[in-house]
Amino acid sequence: MIRLENITKVYRSSEVETTALNNINLNIEAGEFISIMGPSGCGKSTLLNVLGMLDSPSDGKYFFNGEQISRYSERKLAQKRKGHIGFIFQSFNLIDELSVAENIAMPLFYQGIARAERQQRVDEVMQRLNIAHRAKHMPQQLSGGQQQRVAVARALICKPEVILADEPTGNLDSKHGDEVMELLKQVNDEGTTILMVTHSQYHAEYAKRLIHLFDGKVVSENQLAKVAEHA
Repeated sequence: MIRLENITKVYRSSEVETTALNNINLNIEAGEFISIMGPSGCGKSTLLNVLGMLDSPSDGKYFFNGEQISRYSERKLAQKRKGHIGFIFQSFNLIDELSVAENIAMPLFYQGIARAERQQRVDEVMQRLNIAHRAKHMPQQLSGGQQQRVAVARALICKPEVILADEPTGNLDSKHGDEVMELLKQVNDEGTTILMVTHSQYHAEYAKRLIHLFDGKVVSENQLAKVAEHA
């Protein structure tokens, strides 16, 4: 599904040049659940941004479903991104002025989906994630765990092939963090590919493969014997 060949990302200013990714080679098969770990500043978020087509590499090739997209324009990347990738962020990134249902519907609105279909799909995903009773609530009326459920619903609403999760449990207590991880595991079991950046070794072990980055390089890859389970 995804193949990275010698991906490098360099940030330059008038005085400083920083190599965030250094010759990354990575193959990701459809249906995988991959955790990405490493110390702060190792390139985890940069890698996620490149994978999510939010940023373009300085060098190397990025293949998505066999299509070489490394040099696509921002417009073409946005079109590809909207149809295939969902995002979950540590800080939820919900719009305070919109209700739960309106936040979830936003990706469909930008895709030009008709109002009746938007409503149907929003209702379905809210029922699935057990947040239908919060449809008219505003984000600030929700707990952190509930806000992240809304963020997961928003990521799922377009039925993406890939979900990119950047520290999805970072702002949650252990109970709500575990609930979010169980949701992601369920989504993966249903066939969605998940790539997750995390600092939590415990939550990383929900994945099927663990990748460690250091100084912008992949330093190890390990298949995980079994998925973490609740006590």
